[in-house]
Amino acid sequence: MSRFQNNKSVHINMSKGVHTNFRIALLERGLSMQEVFEHLAGEIVCGNLQLNKILDKLEYNKKHRINTKKVTNADAESVFEAIADASPFDG
Repeated sequence: MSRFQNNKSVHINMSKGVHTNFRIALLERGLSMQEVFEHLAGEIVCGNLQLNKILDKLEYNKKHRINTKKVTNADAESVFEAIADASPFDG
């Protein structure tokens, strides 16, 4: 790798539950999010058929406004915690 290589930074937002579970899955394998995202991006650029099928499905769903987001248990817990914290019944 060249010492003059320019890197680009990517910032993404994801739900707390997805982030938590994704991080756990990667930690169990000794992988970082950086490693995974960079590898996946490289595979897409190189024409990985399975990943391109996933992109095709995402593109189709976006064009047709099909919501495929799923609520994880951690997301549900976060919502219930926020509701409990903001409860007008606590004195």
